[in-house]
Amino acid sequence: MNKSISITEGIEVGVTTQFRSDVSQTKESSYFFNYRITIENRNNFAVQLVHRDWFIFDSLNPPVHVSGEGVVGQKPVLEPGESYHYTSGCELHSELGSMHGFYTFVNQASGEPFQVKIPGFDLIFPGRLN
Repeated sequence: MNKSISITEGIEVGVTTQFRSDVSQTKESSYFFNYRITIENRNNFAVQLVHRDWFIFDSLNPPVHVSGEGVVGQKPVLEPGESYHYTSGCELHSELGSMHGFYTFVNQASGEPFQVKIPGFDLIFPGRLN
């Protein structure tokens, strides 16, 4: 597992990834990865995650931009010092890829939206590393 971390506007975002051999079909060019996101509010005000934008690179396919409300069906509110975790997944059709993006949060005190960077991370089929 690899870990990537970034801090933007007082929000720490950490990502760990895992190749899922149990659901991948490598002979059919299906490589499935889980990514676990940890978000921590280091500000002295509450924030709400309202939107996500992901940019997915698959080495043999055109890049994909995924945009939508919340994460995994939720729009969590994080009080100062609170953390939120979720796990999601991505299927690639090649052995090499990567993801990065940003979340849009709303400052609950001022009502102002702001963007938070999701650190880039690689998605690499472990057999490729041998």
